[in-house]
Amino acid sequence: MRESPTVGEILRDQAIRRGEHPLLVCDDDRVSYAEADRRSTLLARQLVGLGAGKGSHVGLLYPNGVAFVVGTLAAARIGAVVVPFSTFCTARELREQLFDSDTVILLAATSYRSHDYRQRLADALPGSRVGSGDRFFDAAAPQLRHVLFENQPAGAVSEALLVAMQDDVDGSDPLAIIYTSGTTSTPKGVVHTHAALLNHQRNLNKVRKLTAAETLFCNSPFFWIGGFAFALLATLIAGSTLVCSNAEDPGRTLDLLEAEKPTLTNGFAAGIARLAQHPSFPSRDLSSMRRGNLYPVMAPEARPADPELRHNMLGLTEAGSVVLISADESDQPEHRRGSFGKPAPGLAAKIIDPDTRKPVEDGARGELCIRGPCLMQRYYKRSREDSFDPDGWFHTGDLAAIDSDGFVYYLGRRGSMIKTAGANVSPSEVEQAIAKVTDGVVAHVVGIADPDRGEMVAAVIAMDDVADFDEATLRRRLTAELSAYKIPKRFAVVPNADIPLLASGKVNRQKLATFFDA
Repeated sequence: MRESPTVGEILRDQAIRRGEHPLLVCDDDRVSYAEADRRSTLLARQLVGLGAGKGSHVGLLYPNGVAFVVGTLAAARIGAVVVPFSTFCTARELREQLFDSDTVILLAATSYRSHDYRQRLADALPGSRVGSGDRFFDAAAPQLRHVLFENQPAGAVSEALLVAMQDDVDGSDPLAIIYTSGTTSTPKGVVHTHAALLNHQRNLNKVRKLTAAETLFCNSPFFWIGGFAFALLATLIAGSTLVCSNAEDPGRTLDLLEAEKPTLTNGFAAGIARLAQHPSFPSRDLSSMRRGNLYPVMAPEARPADPELRHNMLGLTEAGSVVLISADESDQPEHRRGSFGKPAPGLAAKIIDPDTRKPVEDGARGELCIRGPCLMQRYYKRSREDSFDPDGWFHTGDLAAIDSDGFVYYLGRRGSMIKTAGANVSPSEVEQAIAKVTDGVVAHVVGIADPDRGEMVAAVIAMDDVADFDEATLRRRLTAELSAYKIPKRFAVVPNADIPLLASGKVNRQKLATFFDA
């Protein structure tokens, strides 16, 4: 295998060495390495039959599960570019990403929980006959030609042609475009190559000791970089097993964890809090889970008395998942409280003054900048000059400090971007949505501290007559415009005259948060 292999090469190697070993277990849905190889081969031949090839953009609208894994592997092995879509996306968000990403073929689930994706696609592309099997020609998504729902047949090319196409894929070819709210309010597609993503996960696997003997439980969605790279690709490289759950009943997820006995955990602690609150939790045997960061469900002896004395992790879509990490999972001394570890292998980091762009002294607050081979090629449809400074540094928009020992401390986002349970939310996008569904009501959206999410999305509504505000109606209308995690969890109605202003006349966003005190 080449030093910088492709996803297809790694899959074929693991199918030979680890054939019957489970690659993914997601509730009742599971697939081995050999079966993933077989199923993705068939799907890849079908994609080629539809006109896909090297450089084609193949979208995936699936929840975590075997369909997402097979779709990713099938597209990657023919050199197509994987474009994951959020299962939370509204019709508007879906249409905008289809347009921006130049997706040619969309592989989609018919539904997931309360989401009807046939209807959502029909709403997003009202001029097309979604699900008919017809080729698409829609100005709303001008590059889109096919939408394939689960188990929808398509013509396949010969296996010999597939082999030739696989052999033409190189580590320098783009593997995926992962969308993120990023460091500004406009969602951007982050372009990553096979080599950059795979080599970075290989380095991270060494740090967190993810080997073929481990079973990883992760609750991160595969359509975000944490689930896509730090979970799925990392598992594929290690030859280990990935466990996830879409169950709405916490008891079913606990059943799964007891049965599969994961040894390592990673993801968002806020997302598994309900497991620890389940009545059956005290009687569950979860003693296998001794490492990772999902402390509420880990073995009691592995949980920290104070999580702030354990190294946290910081991930960025632009850097191919985790950028700050530590192999030391023990409690740290008090002076290292809140540490996020050190830059991942291969990454260089520095802290600069955001105004002067000059490095700051050890321990001083500034903007975190990173540089290294794991970083994205660029933002899709933007030049590298728009993504990096002249010396190749990526300015993250994160405020941080580095101590004299090289440990990094994350201090928040530069500007107003809200980070809630690992997801970035643009205040301006939420404000515009509120104005749209209320015929112009002015809202000021801020992030307020939340023990579970890190930050909670909250909105101050500028309205002189409090009685005119109907929260239930506003929430209902926003569901058609925004993903659920973007909809404010709290509202405060404030007379226009009481909105705090700076001397410049601009809204004082720091003071807005005080309306949610107590």
